[in-house]
Amino acid sequence: MTTARFGRRGTFWSAAAVLALCLWSSGAASVLYPVYAAEWSLPPVVTTSVFGAYPVALLVVLLLFGGISDAIGRRRAMLIGIALLTVAALVFALAPNVGWLFAGRIMQGVGTGFALGAASAALVENTLWANPRRASSMTTVSTSTGLTLALVVSGLLAQYAPLPLVLGFVVLGALALLAFVAVLLTPDDRPAAVAGQDARSALRPQALRLPRGIALAFAAATLSVSTAYSIGAIFLSLGAQMARELTGTTDLLVVGALLGVSSATIGATALLLGRVPPVPAIVTGGVISLAGLGLMAATASSGSLPLFFAWCIVGGVGYSFSFTGGLGLANRAAPSAHRGAVLSLVYLFSYLLQALTAVAAGAAATALGLATAVDLAAQALAVLALVTILLAVAERMRGRTAPRADPGSLSASVGGS
Repeated sequence: MTTARFGRRGTFWSAAAVLALCLWSSGAASVLYPVYAAEWSLPPVVTTSVFGAYPVALLVVLLLFGGISDAIGRRRAMLIGIALLTVAALVFALAPNVGWLFAGRIMQGVGTGFALGAASAALVENTLWANPRRASSMTTVSTSTGLTLALVVSGLLAQYAPLPLVLGFVVLGALALLAFVAVLLTPDDRPAAVAGQDARSALRPQALRLPRGIALAFAAATLSVSTAYSIGAIFLSLGAQMARELTGTTDLLVVGALLGVSSATIGATALLLGRVPPVPAIVTGGVISLAGLGLMAATASSGSLPLFFAWCIVGGVGYSFSFTGGLGLANRAAPSAHRGAVLSLVYLFSYLLQALTAVAAGAAATALGLATAVDLAAQALAVLALVTILLAVAERMRGRTAPRADPGSLSASVGGS
């Protein structure tokens, strides 16, 4: 008997669900870090290192297997990733000490490394709209929805349900299983040339290669996504602690709702970006991110709750422009045969900077205090935003004066063997 398969629409929404799941998984513990810290006497550098273990594991997977969905298909890569995210949720639910948190975060990173690039590419290739920029906007909407639900639902369950450090991850595991079934029902999309390839040879580490002629576009896109991710690292690793200090409350639902304002703003803004070209979106995102970084530093130094709320809004808008614009530029520049690898390269460098930001901010917060750490991070990330703006403008000028090089040839090998 032939198993019923989803069509294009079902495949599109299944990929969107996987993107949401990846971000839900990454943010599920954010509201709980202060609870873990209190129960196990963890300093800020440990909690931010737990947060940073995720992007470190993810970038290792992207470095070795970032182009795997181009070889084995988006569907199979997503299934591998979802299975690992399910196991990671179980590890968090059973965690008796901080070592298990590190293990869970590493599994989340590995799972997301397999699923994220594949799902992003599947969303583009199965888009329901003629305008290709809508796929980038929907990627942002999907990821922000997953993160918002993670923050709010985790806060709600941790505050008002039994087993506060367990139940949220049980829900996450159940959702991962549903996503696994949904992707399982999508058509087999392995490239014809490797349909009969031995599974072990397809899973061998492969070099990620950057197509010729897109280096400047890739740099602008990557730094734009990196700006968004690095600012998000500060928000997700230290935001719960800031929210608790500013509100004077230990109510995790309140903390989660405050953090969720930013991710909800990201998604709401992305709905309006379907018609905005990538380069103007990157420049706008860089400018707004600079304003958000100013608010971030002012919040930490003043201890003002209204400024924190303003940072959530402005930072969310800046993130949405930067992430959507960067992803849109990468999608536009990448040849379809290597889209999975190019998107994985974007995520690789972005998560590397995110990990460095999180760990450095945590070390600074432990040694110098939260306010000083946030102020130093704001200055460093402002430089990153400025460089991003300059590269985006250079890409715009290059596009007006030179024809695009043939993207079929490959160069600039990164990693693998």
